[in-house]
Amino acid sequence: MLALLVIAFVICLLLRFPIAFALGISCLVYLLASGTPLIVVPMKLYSGIDVFVLLSVPGFILAGNLMNAGGLTTKIINFCNHLFGHIRGGLALANVGTSMLFAGISGTAISDTASIGAVMIPAMKKEGYDGDFAAAITAVSSTVGPIIPPSVPMIIAATLSGLSVGKLFLAGVIPGLLLGLGMMGVAYVISRRRNYPKRPRSSFRQIGRSFIDTFWALLMTAIILFGIIGGVFTPTEASVIAVVYALLVGLFVYRKLNWKRILVITIDSMKVSASLMVIIGFANLFGWILITEQFPQWISAEITALTTNKYAVLLLINLLLIVVGTFMETVAALLILFPILLGVATGVGVEPIHFAVIAVLNLVIGLTTPPLGICLFVAAGIGKESIGSVSRASLPFLACNLAVLAVVTLVPGVCLWLPGL
Repeated sequence: MLALLVIAFVICLLLRFPIAFALGISCLVYLLASGTPLIVVPMKLYSGIDVFVLLSVPGFILAGNLMNAGGLTTKIINFCNHLFGHIRGGLALANVGTSMLFAGISGTAISDTASIGAVMIPAMKKEGYDGDFAAAITAVSSTVGPIIPPSVPMIIAATLSGLSVGKLFLAGVIPGLLLGLGMMGVAYVISRRRNYPKRPRSSFRQIGRSFIDTFWALLMTAIILFGIIGGVFTPTEASVIAVVYALLVGLFVYRKLNWKRILVITIDSMKVSASLMVIIGFANLFGWILITEQFPQWISAEITALTTNKYAVLLLINLLLIVVGTFMETVAALLILFPILLGVATGVGVEPIHFAVIAVLNLVIGLTTPPLGICLFVAAGIGKESIGSVSRASLPFLACNLAVLAVVTLVPGVCLWLPGL
């Protein structure tokens, strides 16, 4: 019966069904074939989303959209241009730097690619950068978004494991910085070889003004992070505070928002949140079926039969998650696989917080892994480049991200040092 579930799910994916429908249809096929009462469908759908911390997800989505519509993206790009523009390939470095700063607002890789790419890819092409390079660096730098807090995938991982959201946020800081700095290094080397342009050095006054423009956006990230870590408010309360803050900044500081635009943004955020909750609900049903069929015990036995060495187990898990991340949305993959693989990893001595960062990092790298990574398709569409050329241009950055993944996997302190403080 488990084979029927998997076959139905794979067929739906191959037919390009949305992930929520692929999960729902495959579950329905299994339930009908096994004679299970269909009353379990609404029960498991509801229990999947009836988690208090998940209330923070719509809040963070709305806050990010409000800040983005309030002109945040352009201000962060200007600030990074002032910082890096005088370096060879400075616009490429600014692209990565923007993703690092914007990560604290968007929290997801795809929204990062779409928001920043709409501005940066045309600007880089106009300055003389190759289109495939501009699209590739925009896509791969978006992997920083779900790692640097606040992060929607980290909230999901905390929900599934009972871990502290604050500690998971802290655990992603150093890996996120390593990703960003590593990609900047690769971009600089390529820019030197191709003789990409640089701009005149900005004055300290220009940098200062640009920082003040960006300050209010960055302050929101600081308030959220330190408020949760300090126990001032819960993640759910933090998301509400973020929405109120984003409204005040958009209306009275940046003055890019009006009530009509706020209504449109709210409706769009509701649609995104609703689709995400449907995925979570169906993934909970899918996971219940896997548990009923004792799939976690089977996968654990198969992996430990091959090896009980901690690092060998992590290598196998890394390979699995990167492959899954190339064709499955990050949140859905986490909901289905994270509880199963967490038990395997902790069974060989891996810290749960360490493994959560590894899992999220794997899945977001999968989003930019050729030839199926969805962020590559988004960036290629914005830049009007072929997916083949963008995939080839992304390979040096992918190698850098895999190197960071190896460091995070082999050196637990990279993740655990800050939470341990």
